[in-house]
Amino acid sequence: MTPDALVLVVGVAVLLLAAWTAWTLTRLRRLEARVARARAVLDHRLRHRAALAEDLASVYSAALGEDRASRLKTAAYEARETPAGDRELAENALGRELRALPRDVPGVPRALLADLAEADARMGLARRFYNDAVRDTALLRQRRLPRLLRLHADRPLPRFFDVEDGLDAVPLGAGVPRA
Repeated sequence: MTPDALVLVVGVAVLLLAAWTAWTLTRLRRLEARVARARAVLDHRLRHRAALAEDLASVYSAALGEDRASRLKTAAYEARETPAGDRELAENALGRELRALPRDVPGVPRALLADLAEADARMGLARRFYNDAVRDTALLRQRRLPRLLRLHADRPLPRFFDVEDGLDAVPLGAGVPRA
């Protein structure tokens, strides 16, 4: 191989590596933005669910029973006011209280219970979207070349948000008829 050909091959390899690095950095930035948007939506859904639960416990405490209403109000408050590290525990406690509620509580409008069930389902979906974004980011950052080139090494890896929402027991394709 002549020196000119060797320089050309090395130049093309460096150019390809630079193009791949730029593409990967762009993808990492997009994934980071996707994680941030998904986290904001998840946070909104969690706060909405806690607000509905707190309203239910405050307005309809007699229908729920004072003990249950007190537990629900406390769990909702802690879910809204807990620092980030303990939020999963607080959300799990709120989720358990909500799942313990009967489907039909005399004296509580069905619309409010339906809104709570919908908020819970939307929170579960938001959690899935967020965790998918976190997974995609982690997978890209853990590949050999991004690790070797230390792409986004100065940024912390986002954490998964794991709560008991009842959606993990349902496979994604559930309810779809099989041919």
